[in-house]
Amino acid sequence: MVSCGKNKKGNDISASEVEPIEHVETKAIDIPLEIYDYAGLETFLNLKDDKIHVVNFWATWCAPCVKELPYFEKLNDAYKEKGVEVMLVSLDFPHLYDKKLKPFIVKNNLQSKVVALDDADMNAWIPKVDESWSGSIPATVIYKNGDSHFYEQSFTYEELEKEVKKML
Repeated sequence: MVSCGKNKKGNDISASEVEPIEHVETKAIDIPLEIYDYAGLETFLNLKDDKIHVVNFWATWCAPCVKELPYFEKLNDAYKEKGVEVMLVSLDFPHLYDKKLKPFIVKNNLQSKVVALDDADMNAWIPKVDESWSGSIPATVIYKNGDSHFYEQSFTYEELEKEVKKML
């Protein structure tokens, strides 16, 4: 089961520790949402195009994930002209895409590419993303042409930017 993770000190992160982006649960919002099983998503984890790819696994119900989303958005805006692409992979439950995920995307004006991963066989795909991944989120893969780094942690903007700059 995918769950919210621990902070850098290894302690469980509680909702009281974060200031989340505003959540919205309203009527369904009709915006396009790309939905993939792992086989479809895997393509995005192995691109060889000289760009730096930042792939963040998150969910609207994960407070640490929501807290760090603005940092990924800021990174996307600041580094898109430098060949950095940010993709936010939502692990929200499929029955909540229309009533929770899509309104969240709209309300928070997410500009990074957002896709949903709908693949119940987590035991099969989690180790394919990274064999060390416990399944906790947030989790991030930063890669460029086969040089890949996996992080099962929350980021500050400075930490995220530092990791990306290592690959520029």
